[in-house]
Amino acid sequence: MAGRFLKAFQPLIRFIPEIKAPERRVSFTEKLVWTALALLIYFIMSEIPLYGLSRGEDISFYRVIFASTRGTLMELGIGPIVTAGLILQLLAASGFIGVDFSDPEDRALFSGANKVLAVIMTMVQASAYLLGGLFGRIEALQAVIIFIQLMIAGLIIMLLDEMIQKGWGIGSGISLFILAGVAQNIMLDCFSTLPSLTEGTRRFRGVIPAIIQTLAQGESLNILFVRSTGSASDPDIMGLILTIAIFLFCIYAQGVRVEIPIAHSQFRGFRGRYPISLLYVSNLPVIFASALFGNIYIMGQILWNNYHNNPSLSPWIKLIGDFDVTGGNYRPIGGLAYYVTSPRGFSDFLSDPTRYTIYAILLIAFCVLFSWVWLQVGGLDPRTVAKQLVDAGMQVPGFRRSEKPIEAILKRYIPTVTLLGGLIVGLLAAIADLFGAFGTGTGILLSVGIIYQYYQQIISERIEEIYPGIRKFLGR
Repeated sequence: MAGRFLKAFQPLIRFIPEIKAPERRVSFTEKLVWTALALLIYFIMSEIPLYGLSRGEDISFYRVIFASTRGTLMELGIGPIVTAGLILQLLAASGFIGVDFSDPEDRALFSGANKVLAVIMTMVQASAYLLGGLFGRIEALQAVIIFIQLMIAGLIIMLLDEMIQKGWGIGSGISLFILAGVAQNIMLDCFSTLPSLTEGTRRFRGVIPAIIQTLAQGESLNILFVRSTGSASDPDIMGLILTIAIFLFCIYAQGVRVEIPIAHSQFRGFRGRYPISLLYVSNLPVIFASALFGNIYIMGQILWNNYHNNPSLSPWIKLIGDFDVTGGNYRPIGGLAYYVTSPRGFSDFLSDPTRYTIYAILLIAFCVLFSWVWLQVGGLDPRTVAKQLVDAGMQVPGFRRSEKPIEAILKRYIPTVTLLGGLIVGLLAAIADLFGAFGTGTGILLSVGIIYQYYQQIISERIEEIYPGIRKFLGR
């Protein structure tokens, strides 16, 4: 049974709006409509500015992961939801809260607590942005209106995610919004016709228009291989090549797996294979690691903005983050926030290799750590998987139908694959960031994983639409 920590959320859960699961079979076409509607609402909210503020052009790395847009209703993005999930998962993994994920009642309570904590995190982050001065100096009435806007926007995003996850749509809202944000960034980097940041109005910012323009002018493409000067950077050919390479490698890695033969204990003719993919825990470790880095960055901004002039607190605040403000944009120049910020291109890495080497090591280490954490709390560990297979009437040919033999076989592969997958995901994200891949390295990894998940879900939905008998066999 759930511990007292989760039960403390019960009185609050009833006040949180909820999307009911469909009581009928939702057709594939209807799911597509609801998913498209959720995506449309997200894009509209990303264009509506907050009261009294103009939409900014902040390109901070964490905005890609949080699917946020500066100065709009999506200022906080999915940050509160991801942060709330990260906190609860870490508490569950460390044993601070008691929860049995095999118990439906505990799972429902955990999910409800996650929603309550997401609302609390929305309140905390909105208040921190306002009190921390990240929107500049604003009057009390404007601050209240912005706070209300951010709270309503946070509830809408949470409900859209819940609507999709409960079966009205395909996949999850969080994954959908991340994919939309990353895709938008990649398209802008490839095809933007805005002026270059590093070369004034002489050349387009998008790498494809810039290549066409350069060839038309009879100039060498070498000038587009790396396009960075100081703090400014433009999409370049190196980033384009690396983006394509990372996409191809991730697609290949999704197909690398160990397959364990299984058979049904009652239907002797039914045989199959249980796949253990190289990326066993998918892209969740890099989401959690990036969320942690993003929260450190934001907290560093808020604390520095309020206390960097305080003689007694300033030295301690600068350990978390020391910033330089230019044109309303914060640039980290010291502290922990300095080392968890990804580079904007290869020249950025060359300008300070020590800083970004530390960033890469931290990113890889946390990806491995969160891979192991998610293995324990996400129901993917050998014991849980073995129980699920036995409960489904499956067994490994040549072994008796019991959890222990199956668990012993799974233990040979799952822990090793989990740690190796976390290492590979972290390494790919770090390399892509260091060499200026479009949409950030983390964004690319998330996009490929999300696209692959959507591909599997869409294929499954189509098969069930064509062969209704399969749906009955799966118990849906």
